[in-house]
Amino acid sequence: MYVLSRQLVAALIFSLFLAYSSAQASAANIDSAAPDPWTGVVDLHRAMRAGELTAAVLVERQIARINALNPVLEAVIAVDPTARAQARELDARAAAGDWAGPLHGIPVLLKDNIESRDQPTTAGSLALADNRSGRDAPLVRQLREAGAVILGKANLSEWANFRSERSSSGWSGVGGQTRNPYDPSRSPCGSSSGSGAAVAAGMTVLAVGTETNGSVVCPSSVNGIVGIKPTVGLVSRTHIVPISHSQDTAGPMARSVHDAVLLLSAMAGADAADPATAERPTWAVEHLMSHVGAEGLKGKRVGVLRSSAGFHSEVDELLESALIHMREGGAAIVDGLEWQAPEDHSREAYEVLLYEFKQGLNAYLSGLPDDRLAAMTLADLIDFNRDNAEAEMPWFAQEILEAAEARGPLSEETYVTALAAVQKATREDGIDKLLAQHDLDALIAPSGAPAWTIDLINGDHFIGGSSSLAARSGYPNITVPMGQVHGMPVGLSIFGSRFSEPVLVEIASGFEHVAGGFTPPPERPEQR
Repeated sequence: MYVLSRQLVAALIFSLFLAYSSAQASAANIDSAAPDPWTGVVDLHRAMRAGELTAAVLVERQIARINALNPVLEAVIAVDPTARAQARELDARAAAGDWAGPLHGIPVLLKDNIESRDQPTTAGSLALADNRSGRDAPLVRQLREAGAVILGKANLSEWANFRSERSSSGWSGVGGQTRNPYDPSRSPCGSSSGSGAAVAAGMTVLAVGTETNGSVVCPSSVNGIVGIKPTVGLVSRTHIVPISHSQDTAGPMARSVHDAVLLLSAMAGADAADPATAERPTWAVEHLMSHVGAEGLKGKRVGVLRSSAGFHSEVDELLESALIHMREGGAAIVDGLEWQAPEDHSREAYEVLLYEFKQGLNAYLSGLPDDRLAAMTLADLIDFNRDNAEAEMPWFAQEILEAAEARGPLSEETYVTALAAVQKATREDGIDKLLAQHDLDALIAPSGAPAWTIDLINGDHFIGGSSSLAARSGYPNITVPMGQVHGMPVGLSIFGSRFSEPVLVEIASGFEHVAGGFTPPPERPEQR
């Protein structure tokens, strides 16, 4: 085995910093009179309505920033070839007095497992490089109706990080290795890696990710932004490459709670093709924005889930500071809560994903309009990877895909029993029980640890996090910036019962107000 010397590794990492610093300097000079690249939707719309900015100019600036930063960050797979035309059409509408909607002219990047009509949808795999369905996922159609510009496709962990136990988050055969804008030698987490890195780096205003277990929450946390993993069924999953019908959801990623909620409001809705969306919340999606506000912590009872903390001493220090902020904002803190997973819980949760992935992926492939792709199955994809191992498996294998292929139909007792056990443990014996016992509005815990150094040979180095409880229950989770450890961001997760998004939004926006929210990456990140 060829082993790089420490000197060569150091030189390679240093070259990344030099390249990224140079790219940031170039991006900063795109237009010295422009708003900074982290400007939010409210201020962008204010400038548009005042005639100081157009959607076309905003999109051009975003594309220029992508061109400058993406060679290092590899966060964007491709810019939508119609993005400029979309923006010009919206400008024409605005000039005629027709404001398209709450996202008028705002660029939105899509994780590349979400179909859009003008680009391929690859899930990061070369096997789907030609997957041009010519159709929009329902959530994308709704974004267009709200006035968004579909800017392009974000890189991701291939197959949404459901391929190998030794995978590197943010790596895909199509897009390469996404890097963290706070330190390009460190991981962006996954699987919505490109979405998180692009938002933090100012390459897009908003992005859409997807989550099965932590794939919105973790990249939002380590890239220092806000991510919302909604209740499963709040947003349609139709025309999204699946892992698990019991856990999958798309979610917004943004630099503020306001902008994330604005994006979620546009994405949410019922879809006859997705049975999970049949049950709707008692609250109206269009009123969700009314829950964003600086006073959102007042009168709330928040429980600290200590069993999901304690994995990193400096993250624990940030949590203690967060509790002080919450109390200052008017929340009552109930500390010392614990949830212990039953015996075999992790194994059963993994079985659920393996069974549902095989069934869901085969169904997705069979519904593609391309006859060649529609004839493919998971078994064919495994063969494709073996036949193209140099491009698809240079760093890690596909043992998860192979394990999924070995599973049977969803009628098997192993699956039925496992799904029931996992949902009971995380719902009635988990989140719902803790909320009821302590009369709580929500639970909180650190979202995870700071980003680890990218290691393509050994894979990811997770040391702790809190996403699984909300993910496996199908309940909502919002991560908000909590602070930094040695310059690397860490988020605070706020989660609750099914369809509790309004109260979670209040808590999240109140916490953001007292804790400070998003901090942009440094212009010249230091080697750590």
